[in-house]
Amino acid sequence: MALGMAILLTSALPGDEVMTREGKTYVVNTTTLAADVEGYQSPTPLKIYITNGKIEKVEALRNNETPKYFAMIKKQLLDKWNGMTAKKAASAKVDAVTGATMSSKAVMENVKRGVQYYQKHKK
Repeated sequence: MALGMAILLTSALPGDEVMTREGKTYVVNTTTLAADVEGYQSPTPLKIYITNGKIEKVEALRNNETPKYFAMIKKQLLDKWNGMTAKKAASAKVDAVTGATMSSKAVMENVKRGVQYYQKHKK
């Protein structure tokens, strides 16, 4: 029954569930795009805000990573892409946060997939 409800809810989503627009800003949500990318304990979905081809901010969404370590990622890693073009961000080499390497790598992969999706689907 739960599977049936999940299918029903998923099929009811209008339009593109990965990328939306808020004025001139594209918002890429990696929840489904990178559902297979896991950190230490869980997927690490993000919202990536892109305006005029540049990343404005990367925002962490709810996850089940260890709060103490994911707080380090929020503080030390998420703003590394701010101001980068999507093209540069897709291949940028960003250092992982010491002590939270697996989660850091998952966040990096989410950003990479998110900006690649943006590049392919922007209008």
